[in-house]
Amino acid sequence: MNVTRLNLLEETRFEKVPVLVYEDAATASRAVAARIAALIRTKQAKNETAVLGLATGVTPIQVYAELVRLHREEELSFRNVVTFNLDEYYPMQPEAEQSYVAFMNEHLFNHIDIDKTNVHIPDGTLVPEAIEAFCLEYEQKISSFGGLDLQILGIGRTGHVGFNEPGSAPNSGTRLVTLNDLTRRDASRDFGGKANVPAKAITMGVGTIFKAREIILMAWHKKKAAIIKKAVEGKITSEVPATYLQLSDNVDFVLDADAASELTRFDTPWLVKDCQWTPLLVKKAVIWLARTVRKPILKLTEEDYNNHGMAQLATEQGPVYNINIQVFNKLQHTITGWPGGKPNASDCQRPERALPEKKRVLLFSPHPDDDAISMGGTFIRLADQGHEVHVAYQTSGNTAVWDEEALRYVEFSIDFARHQQQDTTAQEELYTVMRDALAVKLPNQADIKAVQVVKGLIRKGEARAAARFAGLPDERIHFLDLPFYDRAKTQKVLDFEDDIQQTMDMLNRVKPHQVFAAGDFADPHGTHKVCFDIVLEALQRLRSTEDWINDCWLWLYRGAWYEFEMHEIDMAVPLSPQEVERKRQAIFKHQSQKDKPVFPGDDAREFWVRAEDRTSEMAKAYNQLGLAEYEAIEAFARWKF
Repeated sequence: MNVTRLNLLEETRFEKVPVLVYEDAATASRAVAARIAALIRTKQAKNETAVLGLATGVTPIQVYAELVRLHREEELSFRNVVTFNLDEYYPMQPEAEQSYVAFMNEHLFNHIDIDKTNVHIPDGTLVPEAIEAFCLEYEQKISSFGGLDLQILGIGRTGHVGFNEPGSAPNSGTRLVTLNDLTRRDASRDFGGKANVPAKAITMGVGTIFKAREIILMAWHKKKAAIIKKAVEGKITSEVPATYLQLSDNVDFVLDADAASELTRFDTPWLVKDCQWTPLLVKKAVIWLARTVRKPILKLTEEDYNNHGMAQLATEQGPVYNINIQVFNKLQHTITGWPGGKPNASDCQRPERALPEKKRVLLFSPHPDDDAISMGGTFIRLADQGHEVHVAYQTSGNTAVWDEEALRYVEFSIDFARHQQQDTTAQEELYTVMRDALAVKLPNQADIKAVQVVKGLIRKGEARAAARFAGLPDERIHFLDLPFYDRAKTQKVLDFEDDIQQTMDMLNRVKPHQVFAAGDFADPHGTHKVCFDIVLEALQRLRSTEDWINDCWLWLYRGAWYEFEMHEIDMAVPLSPQEVERKRQAIFKHQSQKDKPVFPGDDAREFWVRAEDRTSEMAKAYNQLGLAEYEAIEAFARWKF
């Protein structure tokens, strides 16, 4: 066995399945599609049928797009292909937008030359009494074609494959199952709320999947990193059904870099191999070590280093106390009470420049409350310290307003007009149109324009109140209402050019020294990621034409769901108890999002509670590493162009 092979085995020794990691989802998807195409062509050459097990959801979309391209441009035929889909919601009509029949037709079957009689998808329209017989027949059909040649899988955050939720048996067959609450929450946006997501589904079993001659499990994006670590490196358990795949000799996990990021060889590489010790990796490792042994950084010893895989670092860059001091100082230098730079002070060890003393600041907020929730304390601090702060709300956020709330506001306008003895005909007609439209609206169906406008105005008023509370005059409060947000409700393919141009115009009007933008990348299909990409593209284009951009720094903040890792933080702004209270009051201005928002995500806590807990935990994390104790800390990372 050669040295390279030995090194690879050592590097992957925590991994219990073969793992292939690609730079991004697009590259990985093309690789999977190439494997499928090769199988189909090999079978064609032998005049045999290729039997594919197919998956749905976001994960395989780019795979299917590449297969469609291969069909159109490289003459890949699907005439010899038979497909069996993993699952379908129950009950579910095939023509429903959320059905997997509609999904497969949209993304694959309607664009290739497959014989539709060779397509098999579990039937969501069956009466309950017919399900057991259908499931048995589904298994028999797979067997009649000689079994699955290749099964592709995604993975849910519960660790489910197909809809085999925690508790599924390794020998389970096709059957009706009850969906996990987290699975239903993840699907809630497609259905217009969790209450509309079916509670059950028909799914192939783990045992059925295992019979496939090849299995490819795919995962993209940071959101899947935690469950991938459990599936790849954890013990086999029914609590994470994907761990059953460790028992297969025919499985490959195909991941992008983000989904693989929590695997040991990427997250803590010093535990499996010698490292190239960059300053960032040293910082990450020392913070990890301090947290692992529960010591402040300056109390870490050579024994701690040696016992936790960091002997190489101690040998190459020691003594360890010097390493500790270097990392401690770097963390200490991230802390500043002057997020816009401290006037008349040396800035060589501060995260922001001292000059100009009064900066133009442009804060981009994807939704109308992200500014207050994510960096409300820093927002207020910047205004208090005399900087020219602007806030630009990128979308209306109208999706996240309850229908009843929209009607209530129109009712108020009618009552107010009557009180003023004004004609209410127009308001009453609007109310009737809105009420009738909402009464027949289907789950996840876009609101009519009038409802969108009213909901958007509700959030606009709340955002304006919060920004005023933070200290901004009205002329520095901007509502971009980027077109993509409402277009996405009715269009599958979007063009963002007008959004980018509008953002460039906003940047050119302010010519900021600082830009703050939401850096939540865990869900790249969410509004935050789209909004960030628009800001980044606008800045990139302006760099080639505008001189002011050379003095502009881009800072990223995180939302109420995720926080930066300690080693990623470039600026930490401590908040006093009074400032935490002021931030809370700013969040309270967003009354439509209080108590129970339309899209709460996984977290049952209110947004203001999440925000306070998050910043409090960050302050504790700094303190536990040996730094000063603060009430709360808001963290930021600087984007390096």
